Amino acid sequence: QVQLVESGGGLVQPGGSLRLSCAASGFTVSTYTMSWFRQAPGNEREWVASVTNAAGSTNYADSMKGRFTISRDSAKNTVYLQMNSLKPEDMAVYYCKARSHRYEYWGQGTQVTVSS
Repeated sequence: QVQLVESGGGLVQPGGSLRLSCAASGFTVSTYTMSWFRQAPGNEREWVASVTNAAGSTNYADSMKGRFTISRDSAKNTVYLQMNSLKPEDMAVYYCKARSHRYEYWGQGTQVTVSS
């Protein structure tokens, strides 16, 4: 039974930090490409970062480079997104996605609010 559960969202001031977690069950995250996406009200869902299943290499959207870090903990079967230097533009619901050659799974999202 596949499940992705995001957590760690909340309210943070501009310049602050948050760490999001994506806890997976029903599959092994190291065998999937894991990604974070985000969607603000009225906006399209946009890609944030990914870690590949094969080499575990990471990739980031240009606006996230140097501020966000995606990581994978195989023992906990969990993927993280460390977010630093947060800006009001980062405010959105953040979603975790798992992708194999056959299937695609999404979590329910966690709200990140950046406000003074």
